[in-house]
Amino acid sequence: MRILQKKIIQMKISKNKAVSLCYELRLNGDNGEIIQTVDSNNPMKFIFGVESLIVGFERNIEGLKTGDNFSFLLPCEEAYGAAREELVLEIEKSSFKADAEIENDFFVEGKAIPMCDSEGNRLDGVVVEVKDNSVIMDFNHPLSDEDLFFSGTITDVREATAEEIQQKTIHCSPSSCGSCGGGCSA
Repeated sequence: MRILQKKIIQMKISKNKAVSLCYELRLNGDNGEIIQTVDSNNPMKFIFGVESLIVGFERNIEGLKTGDNFSFLLPCEEAYGAAREELVLEIEKSSFKADAEIENDFFVEGKAIPMCDSEGNRLDGVVVEVKDNSVIMDFNHPLSDEDLFFSGTITDVREATAEEIQQKTIHCSPSSCGSCGGGCSA
């Protein structure tokens, strides 16, 4: 009697695949300072190829499958780029007034303040300097000018649903609530 063996073909990361992974992010190489850890208890979940991640990151994990490990260095030019002087702006304090007066202790050097640009896109600006009537704010990404070293493991690759592709985000199933960081309606 002949026994047929099924060959299991694992799905590879490619456009519109739902990907889960865990990783460690270090500055400036594999011995650099650890600045972020995403573990398997709460993996990062995303739709591959919908421009939600750094292009260099996606390029380095494309074609990997569940269980594959990765490690790579992204030079700052392939990550968040060099800091740009034109993203450091002086803003009048009066621009921050809403329905109430803004207290002077609102403006603290090093504090990140969420703001919106003229098109409604959310930006975080970091207070660099406080002047009498204005503040100098830096809108560069906090990791600009940094080389980033990623190492980790692909924990799952599957077909994304049409809804996930349209919304460019992964949805939780009722059985996985709590593992995606919230947002479940179940």
